[in-house]
Amino acid sequence: MGTEKCDCNIIHEDVVNRVKKGMPKEELLYDLADFFKVFGDTTRIKIIYALLTCEMCVCDIASLLNMSQSSISHQLRVLKQARLVKFRRDGKVVYYSLDDGHIKQIFDQGLLHITEK
Repeated sequence: MGTEKCDCNIIHEDVVNRVKKGMPKEELLYDLADFFKVFGDTTRIKIIYALLTCEMCVCDIASLLNMSQSSISHQLRVLKQARLVKFRRDGKVVYYSLDDGHIKQIFDQGLLHITEK
């Protein structure tokens, strides 16, 4: 699939100015790009999917994904820093869950987009 190329040299300044006026600040766009980078790892996507169902501890997630607890802990740290997951302590056990309902919406919308025909 090739990209169509515009053969005109006319700048539609009204359109450019309207978009520029509504464009978020550069810093916010960098933050948004970083946010979406977190979704660029299959292991993190699997963890998010698992946490869509219920909260889980590192041991459970490691068992589910057939990975080491150390690897899962690393990925959970990335997800926590991006505010995608949160945790709660119950004695010696730490349970992880999605940070809020937006994460499910983002996940569902991405899944819907890639599965539509």
